[in-house]
Amino acid sequence: MSEPISISTGIASRYATAVFELAKEGKKLKALETDVDALDVTLSNSADFKSLISSPIYSGDDQAKAVSAIAAKMKLSPIVTNTLSLMAAKRRLFVLPQLVSELRKLIADEKGEVTAEVTAATALTKAQQTKLAETLKATVGKDVKINMAVDESLIGGLVVKVGSKMIDTSIRSKLESLQNSMKEVG
Repeated sequence: MSEPISISTGIASRYATAVFELAKEGKKLKALETDVDALDVTLSNSADFKSLISSPIYSGDDQAKAVSAIAAKMKLSPIVTNTLSLMAAKRRLFVLPQLVSELRKLIADEKGEVTAEVTAATALTKAQQTKLAETLKATVGKDVKINMAVDESLIGGLVVKVGSKMIDTSIRSKLESLQNSMKEVG
């Protein structure tokens, strides 16, 4: 099971490195970051797009034509548009989610940023996210970009993941801990 994932990640990593280096040479990293954000939103919100990139039903030509039209509609940069067309021609569009992830990592490294995965019981306001990012920056020593998610089952509090570190201050985890300690006693 891990072999196909590692193969996909390897393919995506090679494409991501090439795209990143081209954008860096051409001083187009900001445009690349905008394109990555747009692709990420499209991957998250469009079942049709996910089907297009992963289904073997579509031929390479069909994928290439569709991706060119989508890239034009999204106003993606020429570097990303050409890369998507090449990936379609080579039947490699299935690695697009991993490509987006790899590009995010490369851009964050270049900018000296780290991404924090934050899950809260309710959505945080912009001011709360800014304050959290500042607090995490003081701890981590790098600029922190927050990926926000809402999980009402937390009841209250936050779960913050930065790199390999996780801070869980949710009420759910405290209740689970209390329940476990009560089982040990009784």
